Amino acid sequence: MRGDWQILAPDWRGFGLSEWSHADCYWYPDYLADLEGLLAVLQPDGPINLVGHSMGGNIACIYAGIRPARVGRLVNLEGLGMRDSRAEDAPRRYAKWLDDLVKPQQFRGYASYEALAARLCESNGRLQAERASFLARHWGIQREDGRVELRSDPAHKRVNPVLYRGAEISACLRSITAPVMWVEGELSDLYSKIKIPREEVDERRRLIANCTHRTMAGAGHMMHHDLPDGVAEVLHEFLA
Repeated sequence: MRGDWQILAPDWRGFGLSEWSHADCYWYPDYLADLEGLLAVLQPDGPINLVGHSMGGNIACIYAGIRPARVGRLVNLEGLGMRDSRAEDAPRRYAKWLDDLVKPQQFRGYASYEALAARLCESNGRLQAERASFLARHWGIQREDGRVELRSDPAHKRVNPVLYRGAEISACLRSITAPVMWVEGELSDLYSKIKIPREEVDERRRLIANCTHRTMAGAGHMMHHDLPDGVAEVLHEFLA
């Protein structure tokens, strides 16, 4: 980004270089508490600019509604959230969670960092090899036998027993006072992956009082990997 910026990019708990949770699964209240704790140390006074991608964007939006005075501006990069749950979903959801608790969870391993980088390029045809190599060494860790595993906690694969309640999320979005830029990738496949209707997302976005919607041409869900310079320019224009 152009200009003089202080950019802090923490890994969420259970991802990257952050520690894993001691609980059986991960849920949004913990992430909100982690963000609150980070801001108490990094920016104890006054508002801060937040930029979140995917799950991080959803967390940032919820937090901005809970603590509106703490957020100056917010950029949400495809933090669409999840489909609204119904109370009738609870029995099946709890049963799935109980079943998952007794199953060992693990991610597939890779022969080397290069193999992991190749897998990342296979998953995203727009990802350049140099960037994939950088990501592989941040997302992966090499064990004594030379094989590389993802640093992420496999417990993320377990279904969360807590339902995602659209009415609660909507209440948080209505409480956001900060200007928000909502960015989606033109080539994103996220809507089909999480099986959420576009109308549901559009309705949530319209609940934010001061929200600008932008589409990144030529970018997928991992837009900051596909077009890092373009995303940086969008961030600069909005945050500056």
